[in-house]
Amino acid sequence: MGAATLGAAAVGVLAACGGGTGADGPGTAAGGATAGPDGALASVDDVPVGGALLVTGPDGTPLLLTQPAAGTVVGLSAVCTHQGCTVVPGDEELECPCHRSVFTLEGEPVSGPATEPLPPFPVTVRDDGSIVAAGA
Repeated sequence: MGAATLGAAAVGVLAACGGGTGADGPGTAAGGATAGPDGALASVDDVPVGGALLVTGPDGTPLLLTQPAAGTVVGLSAVCTHQGCTVVPGDEELECPCHRSVFTLEGEPVSGPATEPLPPFPVTVRDDGSIVAAGA
């Protein structure tokens, strides 16, 4: 079975209103996992079905890996499109702790003040279940 590529575009750090700070400042992933020596961001088993995992991307940016349905992994920028705070996993959704924007596990805004979706980050699931940045 070959690797499957999931996701659509490179991470773009959007700070529509600028000047915001995340839980540990803009662009930080407090408590997030960091890519391993083989480039793996996480394992599919680490990402709860119906939930998300906060990780640090290959370039140090905060990313969210979500699994909206079993076997479907989505990579997203964890930088809120409202003011650049770090979005964190919530209860079957993604939440910005700064101004309480809420996003679906696919990154679509549910409630504001953010009105733009979280930018996708393309990921690949390897045969061993590890999740890596697409092209890695």
